[in-house]
Amino acid sequence: MMRVALVGYGAWGRHHARALDAAPSATLAAIVAPGDDSAREAAAERPQVPVHRHLAPVLGDPSIEAVVIAAPNAEHARLALAALGAGKHVLLEKPMALTLADCDALAAAAKAAGRVLTIGHELRVSTQWGRVKTLIEEGAIGAARHANVSLFRFPYRTGSDGWRYDRAAVGSWILEEPVHFFDLLLWYGAAWGPPISIRADAEGDPAMPRALGVTLRFAGGQFATLNTVVGGFEHHVALHVMGEAGAIRSLWSAALDRSFAPSASLHLFRGRAQPGELAEAIPMAETGEVFELVTQAEQAIQGFRVGRALVPPEAGRDAVRCCLLAERSAREGREIPWHEAPDTP
Repeated sequence: MMRVALVGYGAWGRHHARALDAAPSATLAAIVAPGDDSAREAAAERPQVPVHRHLAPVLGDPSIEAVVIAAPNAEHARLALAALGAGKHVLLEKPMALTLADCDALAAAAKAAGRVLTIGHELRVSTQWGRVKTLIEEGAIGAARHANVSLFRFPYRTGSDGWRYDRAAVGSWILEEPVHFFDLLLWYGAAWGPPISIRADAEGDPAMPRALGVTLRFAGGQFATLNTVVGGFEHHVALHVMGEAGAIRSLWSAALDRSFAPSASLHLFRGRAQPGELAEAIPMAETGEVFELVTQAEQAIQGFRVGRALVPPEAGRDAVRCCLLAERSAREGREIPWHEAPDTP
């Protein structure tokens, strides 16, 4: 069993704690909860686990081999650098950092420490979204040519002390949730190479948009699109992937994003559909972020054991780059080349 510390005990941190409880290879050995309320709640809910107000006791404990960081976005780089510097493996919640410079510093620190840094893009291990990647790689739809993700959901929660509505703490709302979907689109389109450009439009503040539309273009003529609405209701995600010889459609819906009982589906059509033809329903096990966190925790620890990142820092950096370039594009009203320097918060 690997002894793991959890940094952050807000709403999402609690789900990480539950995931570590359920992961066969993990023992939740300590919780770092800087806030008064979160520290009291952690102590009350997990009386058998030491609760610290600062990271130092965890960094100085040689029995703790890994750290899961579920703190506000602006704290990710500082906390992960400290943990890596102390010789801990790190599972770092998305976004990897708020700037590309911090992403690079984290990757360098992991390499220098000889420790594994894996980024928390848990959708990759989903029985739903991960299965889409497998179907693409199997050639079920021929060469993929286009992918689209659409998110329609209720407004964001405020987070502890309102951090999710504080630009300095969150970075941007693009870094908060679209970062997941940028990661999926780049992952699904890995055979296309990196994007050549990004074009985005936003409703309202480009950093905190209630609606966002983004197009990623690739050198081979492929393109991917992302559309998000955070001024809606409930939580609904739709994915469409079109290939040269088929298509995939997958849906996920629930009243809340952290639902244990969502409505989800995955359909595949091989070849070119004719009017009235039905697609093949692909069976799935339980799907949703609350389930994927458990899978991620177990697979991350297995990766720590063998020196392999479940989601490597390079992928986390690319997803952050998409977010920063999308914000810049929306702000400047133009298409931005992939290798052009993004603005930083």
